[in-house]
Amino acid sequence: MAIRDNFSYTDMEEWLNAKRVTEIECLVPDLTGVARGKILPRAKFTEDRGMRIPEVVLGMTVTGNTPERDDSYNSAIAVTDRDMILKADPTTITMVPWAVDPTAQVIHDCYFADGSLVDFAPRSVLRRVLKLYADKGWKPVVAPELEFYLTAKNIDPNLPLCAPVGRSGRAETSRQVYSIDAVNEFDPLFEDIYDYCELMNLDVDTLIHEIGAGQMEINFLHGDPLGLADKVFYFKRTLREAALKHEMYATFMAKPMADEPGSAMHVHQSVVDLDTGRNIFSTPDGGPSPHFHHYIGGLQRYMPSAMAIIAPYVNSYRRIVRHSAAPINLQWGMDNRTVGFRVPVSGAQDRRVENRVIGADANPYLALAVTLACGYLGMTEQREPSSMVEGSAYDMPVELPGGLSEAITQLRREERLRDVLGERFIDVYSAVKDLEHQEFMRVISPWEREHLLLHV
Repeated sequence: MAIRDNFSYTDMEEWLNAKRVTEIECLVPDLTGVARGKILPRAKFTEDRGMRIPEVVLGMTVTGNTPERDDSYNSAIAVTDRDMILKADPTTITMVPWAVDPTAQVIHDCYFADGSLVDFAPRSVLRRVLKLYADKGWKPVVAPELEFYLTAKNIDPNLPLCAPVGRSGRAETSRQVYSIDAVNEFDPLFEDIYDYCELMNLDVDTLIHEIGAGQMEINFLHGDPLGLADKVFYFKRTLREAALKHEMYATFMAKPMADEPGSAMHVHQSVVDLDTGRNIFSTPDGGPSPHFHHYIGGLQRYMPSAMAIIAPYVNSYRRIVRHSAAPINLQWGMDNRTVGFRVPVSGAQDRRVENRVIGADANPYLALAVTLACGYLGMTEQREPSSMVEGSAYDMPVELPGGLSEAITQLRREERLRDVLGERFIDVYSAVKDLEHQEFMRVISPWEREHLLLHV
């Protein structure tokens, strides 16, 4: 379920000519999910060009720094600052709806000089996990649900964010969960978003107003994980651009406002047999299969070690607190939104698990890769889950890391995730996140100045 299924390079060339494209944005998703790359005139965009960018682009913090003193990082990324070769994936070609001149955008894969994929590139990590499934005769199916906030423009990072003013001339001051009228406050923006998404073949499904003031959720139709990761990557970029056009911000921060709920990326996931198309989470008589329970067992066993990937920033852990519409543990339950892993009510072919721990700030490629990796390990190791929770899990013990530093330590220690996601990826990613945490710790917050300056 790519943006343009089965598109070849020749198909892409014909499409570009038909659209009279004048320039092309050549994109590479970095570790944070930011679009890196180059912009080329249409005439310079050829299959054999072999466009290059430095390898270090995939090993930077969100502030653009590199952990040059980390030995494992330096073993993974060449100290000579060598180039990667970028090759376009024709199935990802789409227009840039907000561009003035006819402009296309296409996602590229990263290769070493010997022709092998750069193994710590986010798309490569996801491809690696999908190959493990394919080797077993399985195909994972996912459906992301992405929460985000609309906020008033705020050019001073020292000031708190607030809800934007809608067409009524007023900003939201109360909870408007599932309110149609609250969504319609921003109807001009969402009309643009739907138009942009249709033009880009992003296959978005439903839009709802979530709990927080100015908090929304967009749902994607289920499909192939790599194709869905591409769509989430494009959607984040598209939403931010559309919001700016309407004089507001759109943010996927996990916790942008102190007194409002955080934003998640809930991922529904199931696995089908490649030969039969049957959902392996169900038995022939329609009941839950051993694979289903083992998948949940894998999520429970390995997700704490994966938290640095699905909750990648210091801010991410402000969302994971008790009674805040976010899970605090690894429990599972039937149609239960208080647990980390929810099983929606469904038929046998649609049986699935919803991972509710992942933050909206996670890189979609890495988030899908690691949640599928945990489930894969559960199935191959035949891990049994805990007993299903019947009531609220909010009052049960916390089972997730309490902060980024703790999560990085757990990620580095988990050998099985190293095996599945790749040694070099874990080394590069952990070093980058460690440096980000150090950068944050050098900042003195307003809370510290307010409560500690004259009182301790």
